[in-house]
Amino acid sequence: MAGIACCTSSTWTRRTANVRAMARLTDDVARLLDERSGRVVVGLTGPPGVGKSTAAAHLVDEFNSAQHDFAALLPMDGFHLANAQLARLGRKGRKGAPDTFDAAGFLVALARVRDAYQTADVYVPRFDRAMEESVAAGLVVPAAARLVVTEGNYLALPSNGFAGARELIDRLYYLSGADEVRRQRLLARHIAGGRSLIAAEHWVRAVDEPNARLIAETQVRCDRTWEMADRP
Repeated sequence: MAGIACCTSSTWTRRTANVRAMARLTDDVARLLDERSGRVVVGLTGPPGVGKSTAAAHLVDEFNSAQHDFAALLPMDGFHLANAQLARLGRKGRKGAPDTFDAAGFLVALARVRDAYQTADVYVPRFDRAMEESVAAGLVVPAAARLVVTEGNYLALPSNGFAGARELIDRLYYLSGADEVRRQRLLARHIAGGRSLIAAEHWVRAVDEPNARLIAETQVRCDRTWEMADRP
């Protein structure tokens, strides 16, 4: 109809592919739950901007829609060092690199979550993108949650304090997608966070992409590679 904007056929195709990719991921996790007893920890890793947070939230929502408190999130981003600490250490200009996280704190939380099934709620931090800071005890992993989904850049990294994470995750997925789409997402994220286009482009080039190359080297330590739809 005249005057009404419509998505292109390629956009609809990508959206459909994205829905299918997430449905297959949900089914794969459901099969893992059928095979295992007790609490299951699933991890999603991959380069910045590939869609880890979106996929993790989707998984948790899907399982919780069938049973309340069945699934919970444990995002690695909640363990960012505070901006004041990054400034003190001279690392604020590359926030997101491995040494800008509290890796030891993340591993402790992951171990606690594994051991607390049906015994205790575990409170974990979340990252607030509007503030660019972590919020202590911003999320809870309920004692009843059978599935815990953790997501982050360095779940398979064998260095910088993250080496112990891999053995605490029952199945680790490496999310893969088109680099150009991923970069466009990152640019949009940084601009929404207050950076100019020039500053956002510099951050993607100088910070995000070196991290992405490091993360790509960890793909071999993951159990599955999952191709995400190339939708901005």
